[in-house]
Amino acid sequence: MQYYNSNTIIYLNGAFVKATEAKTDLYGQSLHYGLAAFEGIRAYKTHNATRIFKIKEHFERLKKSCELVGIPYPWDNKDLIKKTYRLLEKNNLKDAYIRPIVYSEPQMTLVAPEKVNIMICAWEWGAYLGDKQLKVCISPFQRPNPKSTFVEAKISGHYVNSILATTDAKKRGFDEALLLDMNENVAEGSGANIFIEKGGKLYTPSLGNILAGITRATVIELCKMLDVEVIEKQINVEELKNADSAFFCGTAAEVIGIHTIDDTVYRQRWSDSIGYVIQRAYKNLVLEKVNYEVII
Repeated sequence: MQYYNSNTIIYLNGAFVKATEAKTDLYGQSLHYGLAAFEGIRAYKTHNATRIFKIKEHFERLKKSCELVGIPYPWDNKDLIKKTYRLLEKNNLKDAYIRPIVYSEPQMTLVAPEKVNIMICAWEWGAYLGDKQLKVCISPFQRPNPKSTFVEAKISGHYVNSILATTDAKKRGFDEALLLDMNENVAEGSGANIFIEKGGKLYTPSLGNILAGITRATVIELCKMLDVEVIEKQINVEELKNADSAFFCGTAAEVIGIHTIDDTVYRQRWSDSIGYVIQRAYKNLVLEKVNYEVII
């Protein structure tokens, strides 16, 4: 995957510069200790124009992540939103994945930095997990205990956990990993939240041990529009494997169905599931096709 070339422009500390000419420091906490905050955002080519989906919510979460771990955030989000749209224009991108990241100035102690940088880049990227139902395994790695960190913050260092889980899953022949929490209840995928369907209702792990996904919140909003009941609760492995169907959701993954969990096959056809309805409704939403009722 090539993320940039000699013509690619990024936004760095108030200026648009070529990616090949941009520089960073090798003595910062972000590189050495993983203390950086980031977001994953998608832009879609709609019939109206190129739209960045829920960009305000993403930058608000970026600011909140920084505040939680003591990273300064001196920027105005309205300005960053304008700069992000300008970045897409400069790179002639219509459908794109956007990555803003806040990272430290040179600072090698274990105290939060006083000065920081911001970089925003973008590239063309398809659905992160593809468009076919997934073979998923329950990972031997757990999500971090919420008493050990701020699980609601999207912090770079947290994703070592995700890399370990995904790498293990791929080595064992699966498409993706599903992680449990410290109490052996279902948490989330390595980079996506999970919903399961049972008896015409959707269930998803309650907040507390998972990232509060913006796509997760969007799915819940869609369910209200479509009169689908969503229950947020602790879900154990037995409930997971006895479900009728399941799906992951996230900005990178969008909405993608799960075919198997370990050796358990979800026998409900994906096309008959609530997840399939949500998948289509979500696509209509991001493309600004607002007549949800037509897809039911």
